Amino acid sequence: MARGRIIVNTGDGKGKTTAAFGTALRASGHGQKVAIVQFIKGSWNYGEASALEHCPNIELRRFGSGFTWLADDASVPRALAREAWKVARDLAASDRYDLLVLDELNYVVTEGYVAADEILNFLKVKPARLSVIITGRNAAPEVMEAADTVTEMRSLKHAFDEGAAAKKGIEY
Repeated sequence: MARGRIIVNTGDGKGKTTAAFGTALRASGHGQKVAIVQFIKGSWNYGEASALEHCPNIELRRFGSGFTWLADDASVPRALAREAWKVARDLAASDRYDLLVLDELNYVVTEGYVAADEILNFLKVKPARLSVIITGRNAAPEVMEAADTVTEMRSLKHAFDEGAAAKKGIEY
């Protein structure tokens, strides 16, 4: 049986989640089972989340309360991140999936909600055939070292820098 891949999409540029969702769609198109755990975005109205409702091979679990630095109570995003991490580990351990996307997990590590060592241990014990994509800015060096593929999205120019508002269908 083929060994799953470990992929990290990181950097300050746009497209980390979009690239991971594109891979999820590709896997689903081949009849593979996909689980996506979103750690930060919560119930925001993203086009990707709406589109995935039409993909029976993709299960999306959304946690989080949005930007953690805007939280009135810092314990809330921490608890949601820990809950999402438990769900992610349970989904992996179920051995029902071919691909597991851990969206914004890098950010959760940066915030100190999940330790990089926990991720490394998870990657060691996950089912061998399971591929995992980890997204978010500032990936821990040790997580990048454990990965098979690391892509850094780099922003060269962004409409936000000129004061443009987020555009439906493009940024969300």
